[in-house]
Amino acid sequence: MQLYTQLNFGGTCAEAFAFYAQHLGGTLQMMMRQNEAPDASPGATDAVIHARLDLAGTVLIGNDVPAGRFQNMRSAYLYLQVDSDAEAERIRAALAEGGEVFMHMDDSFFASRFMMLRDRFGISWTIIHERPR
Repeated sequence: MQLYTQLNFGGTCAEAFAFYAQHLGGTLQMMMRQNEAPDASPGATDAVIHARLDLAGTVLIGNDVPAGRFQNMRSAYLYLQVDSDAEAERIRAALAEGGEVFMHMDDSFFASRFMMLRDRFGISWTIIHERPR
């Protein structure tokens, strides 16, 4: 059995997955668009129906939903633990650009870097560099 995280986008799945691959070091394994499906109708669009990204030892699945049905992620965050303060700051800069920061990057009793944000694609992230235990 495997458990994957599926992310829905309002038409930006291809752009988001390319961005995550570039800035987070992921590997794009698959990208299929509606008009590439074997049973695609003549009016099929280039909306992504299935994307797969290997990232940080896990798999993200993504697809586009009609823009009118898309809602930003609210109650769940992708929790990204990084290996250094510098890596946390680098990723913060990439994900925060054009996004919404909920908790600015700071240190705490449990982490030397910690923040929460929603990126420009509507995906919520927690970035953390934990303190040694």
